[in-house]
Parts: sequence; C-alpha cells; structure tokens
Amino acid sequence: MLSETESTTLLQIAREAIRRHLNQEEYTPAPREEKALNEKSGCFVTLKRNGRLRGCIGNFQSTQPLFREVAAMAVASAVQDPRFQPLQAGELAAITLEITILSALRKVDDSREIEIGTHGIYIEKGLNRGVLLPQVAVEHGWDRETFLQQTCLKAGLPAAAWQSPDAEIYLFSGRIIQEKP
Repeated sequence: MLSETESTTLLQIAREAIRRHLNQEEYTPAPREEKALNEKSGCFVTLKRNGRLRGCIGNFQSTQPLFREVAAMAVASAVQDPRFQPLQAGELAAITLEITILSALRKVDDSREIEIGTHGIYIEKGLNRGVLLPQVAVEHGWDRETFLQQTCLKAGLPAAAWQSPDAEIYLFSGRIIQEKP
C-alpha cells in the first residue's frame, strides 16, 4: 500500500513527465528513497478530460522502479494511445490523472472468480489481447458477463470469445490513485 504522500508524489511525477514532454524538455524523475516507489510494478496511467477517457496505456510488468514506470506510462498515455490524437500542451490543465498500480496476472479457468470492482480482466486468444482495468466495470455498471464481453471487443474479438476453449482469461487487481478534479 502507498501512503498519501507517496500517492501524491506519483501523481506529481506523472503530470510533470507529461508537461515536460509536451514542452519538448528532457525529464527523468529524480531518484526516490521510498521503498514503495522503487518496487518494480506494472501500472496504467489514465487521462480523463471532463470525466471522459483521453488516453490510457500501461504495462503489466516493469524492469524499472514504479516512479519511473509511472512517468513513462504517463507520457505514453498522453501521446501514444492510438485511439486519440496526441495531447496538446494547452489541454494539460483540463486533464485529470489516474494511476492504477497492478498486481501480478493470475490465470483462471472459471470466469465466476471475477469480482466486479476488485478484478481487472486480461483476455488472450490467438494473436488478440485485450485488457480492462478493475474500475471500468464499476464506472459503466457492468455485470461479469458484460465485462468479459467488453474485454473481448476491446481485443478485437467477438463478444462471446471468452467462452472459447482456447481463450485465456487472467485476473489482476489494482491500487487506484486519482487526482481530485
């Protein structure tokens, strides 16, 4: 678990990384002493504007400390999410940030193990892969089956693909850190 101070620090690092990138300035977050910020953990950084998704990119595993992974994923969310045009410097003030620090993936054979509000879903079938964070089902009021269907659709699969014997379903949980709008 992160302290309030550590959570605030990660949000500040994410915002500063985006700001510096948009202003074409070099930025490497200064080394941190906090043990939790130096753990190698996967994370996603989500950008929202007026409560609507504006970018979201992450990794399930990291080879670098969490504070550096957050900086990298923040920039990627701002300018590399293929669903959106790259963020412009003038938009940053209107953006709120959300960081989801991920647990390890756990393969499941029974979809009934999925708990809405607790688990995110990662589905893999053939070359297709899709992921939805734990908070997505809650935000949309989805039940378990709808959550699975929507993860399949995000992967470019038919909605019922999760029921296929060659579909692999993984669960994960996430610690969510949000800026106050």
